[in-house]
Amino acid sequence: MTLLEFKEDRPTPKAVYNWRVYTCAAVASFAACMIGYDSAFIGTTLALPSFTKEFDFASKSPSALALLQANIVSVYQAGAFFGSLFAYATSYFLGRRKSLFIFVTVFILGAGIMLAASGERGLAPIIAGRVLAGIGVGGASNMVPIYISELSPPAIRGRLVGIYELGWQIGGLVGFWINYGVNTTLPPNRSQWLIPFGVQLIPAGLLLIGAVWIKESPRWLFANGKREEALKVLCWLRNLEPSDIYIIEEVRAIDEDLERYTKSVGKGFWKPFLALKQPKVQWRFFLGGMLFLFQNGSGINAINYYSPTVFRSIGITGTNTGFLTTGIFGVVKTVLTVVWLLYLVDLVGRRRMLFIGATGGSLCMWFIGAYIKIAGPGSKQSDGKLTPGGIAAVFFFYLWTAFYTPSWNGTPWVVNSEMFDHNTRSLGQASAAANNWFWNFIISRFTPQMFLKMEYGVYFFFASLMIISIVFVWFCVPETKSIPLEAMDRLFAIKPTHRANEILMRDLQLEDEEFRRNASVERSSAEDEKEKLDTLQKTVSV
Repeated sequence: MTLLEFKEDRPTPKAVYNWRVYTCAAVASFAACMIGYDSAFIGTTLALPSFTKEFDFASKSPSALALLQANIVSVYQAGAFFGSLFAYATSYFLGRRKSLFIFVTVFILGAGIMLAASGERGLAPIIAGRVLAGIGVGGASNMVPIYISELSPPAIRGRLVGIYELGWQIGGLVGFWINYGVNTTLPPNRSQWLIPFGVQLIPAGLLLIGAVWIKESPRWLFANGKREEALKVLCWLRNLEPSDIYIIEEVRAIDEDLERYTKSVGKGFWKPFLALKQPKVQWRFFLGGMLFLFQNGSGINAINYYSPTVFRSIGITGTNTGFLTTGIFGVVKTVLTVVWLLYLVDLVGRRRMLFIGATGGSLCMWFIGAYIKIAGPGSKQSDGKLTPGGIAAVFFFYLWTAFYTPSWNGTPWVVNSEMFDHNTRSLGQASAAANNWFWNFIISRFTPQMFLKMEYGVYFFFASLMIISIVFVWFCVPETKSIPLEAMDRLFAIKPTHRANEILMRDLQLEDEEFRRNASVERSSAEDEKEKLDTLQKTVSV
């Protein structure tokens, strides 16, 4: 396989891989830009001299300051946790597109409230605004992967959901660099720290405009009885006519999937909750939650939210130096996300990348922790120059980034967007997003205290969790690459797990060949009957 070839479950017209499906995915992924920016900018903003001076951080003890910073950061994750749950209700009643519109509006309201903070008013507007912004990004983090997954052809589903992750990294890249820019070019006044808060409104505004243009998910429309509109949207997305065999097969698969789950689960807002009684459904909900536990257990959000603290523990001092190092971290993540998006996720696959990322990332974390244990750079006075050991630790930090980014960074979102059936997909994604934000909250809330108490032990803790994740993925997570959404139940029923994708892809190709052969026979029979009828009419006429 090459970059432009795909492993397909059936013969697919090239017209299916068109600009429309990519553009809809890209527009929806502006939500990821605002999520990524919010996750990245806050840590360095809290370290800006203008911000620390205006809110008098110098008068606080180390433990009190750590608690304050943890609260500012973590209320965002708390809001996101509830937003991801609210999205289930809006998605069910209003659809994917209108839900995005609602949650980006809530985010914009929260971002606007943050701009009211000042030394006189205190930090209350920032904390309140981050709660609302969190609700907005929590809902969006639920909706966007589902939306993209439901409009994607199977062979490029990972790539399209990966655009969401790319948006997250682009937003994060801007968030990591913006404070370096304002700290080096602007005087340390109120405007210096207000600019990073104001930039939140840019990707949110673009999503608000884009939500007017993008189409509703055709699968949601089919499920809600809007067949004419659903078929029209599906044909527009695939750039094919309704009579094309590809469209006929896709509609047939969607109908069969809906009929099967209507019989087994039933329609209604509460019916998917009843499906949780089924062990197979419980299992996939458990897998989704565990993937995000291990994603956060890699240490990524400790770095995202508290990068100055992380780099200080390695021995990097000075505000600008810390910001520069953080900015380079953002560049490495973004470049590797592009590689993952274009090549790795749909060609190498989900499972293999998770194995590679966890193995390499764990080894890097063990080295960094050992260096801090032996050299103790964070506890010594420094002239700003790194020792050879410190340089090696920084190298291994960036190497960890190289292992983590194309594996655990976006892959859990891809797998969770794929593995649920239609009737439990919204609830399953709500559960997955809530799990993400719950573990995100735990990490963001306790990271400052962990660095105060555990020091080098923080890195050993993350390294150990990454080792455990290898065992978990091998025994529990099947490869979902190239599997149609309607066949996920069959995938998760196949044992052994590590061969499930191979077995199912072979079965699907055989079934498609049989369907096309039968369709050809029926078409040939219909043509024969028509020819006989034409002959008879001519005979009668004579």
